[in-house]
Amino acid sequence: MASESSFDIVSKFDMQELTNAINQTEREIDNRFDFKNSKSSLTLEKDALVIASDDEYKLGAVIDILQSKMIKRGLPIKNLDYGKVEPASLGTVRQRIKLKQGIEQDVARKINTLIRDSKLKVKSQIQGDSIRVTGKSKDDLQSVMALLRNADIQLDLQFTNFK
Repeated sequence: MASESSFDIVSKFDMQELTNAINQTEREIDNRFDFKNSKSSLTLEKDALVIASDDEYKLGAVIDILQSKMIKRGLPIKNLDYGKVEPASLGTVRQRIKLKQGIEQDVARKINTLIRDSKLKVKSQIQGDSIRVTGKSKDDLQSVMALLRNADIQLDLQFTNFK
């Protein structure tokens, strides 16, 4: 049995599930009466989602539908960074939603500080856009997970590679 146990803290989207949520949203928009003859669309880019619609009210409705589909599929809506609503062609409006993937350095430092201040016998180190936490006791590692779930962090965190 290994003397050290570890896990990684990551923050990422399952892109296939996000694509499925977008497709479900588009289908619902096509079928809803209040979106008849509407120019509403969702476009998935590499690291962002662009939503266009007739006006701000319909744009908000599209975002509500998308969020409900994301929640049903277990996708984190905390990791969406909403841009400002801007005018687009033919009197429509557009909003760009950035998909936050990975843990930024300042958030990673905040997580490291939280773990250090907990006085648990674990070590944490930043590895690119993830954090590796190691310790002798699996109970301590699970305590760190519980601590981070209850912490006020602007990202949805996933815990992977628990060994």
